[in-house]
Amino acid sequence: MSDSSLPLLDAAGLLRLAAAAAPSPCPRCAAISARGWESLPGGFDRNALRPVGTLRRPGDEDPTLQEHHPAGTNAWSPDAPVAPAFFPYNRCEVWECAGCGRPFLRYTEYGGYYIEERIRPLDAALVVDAGP
Repeated sequence: MSDSSLPLLDAAGLLRLAAAAAPSPCPRCAAISARGWESLPGGFDRNALRPVGTLRRPGDEDPTLQEHHPAGTNAWSPDAPVAPAFFPYNRCEVWECAGCGRPFLRYTEYGGYYIEERIRPLDAALVVDAGP
């Protein structure tokens, strides 16, 4: 989903959302349990989440594919930094659980032969305000 009516969020906006969230998942969102990126679980009720913002900059048709890993993490690391200006975050929408308000980052990965919806719980401790 890419909706230009969603508010554009930055690192500070992500931190505000994370601070307002429930400390643990409710039954509606508990199926999303990995700390890092995972495929949206099969059978997950997508209506349990609602969009609340975007990290996609308006008018940026080709956001960078550069990643931000100063401590040697990689995109799949559970402790990889959440840097909104870098891939894949610069292609994400921010969603929250309709039950408990727990925030999530979502993006669609387009591979050679597949399309995969990826999701990651938003962890305030990993949010960084780094520029490319």
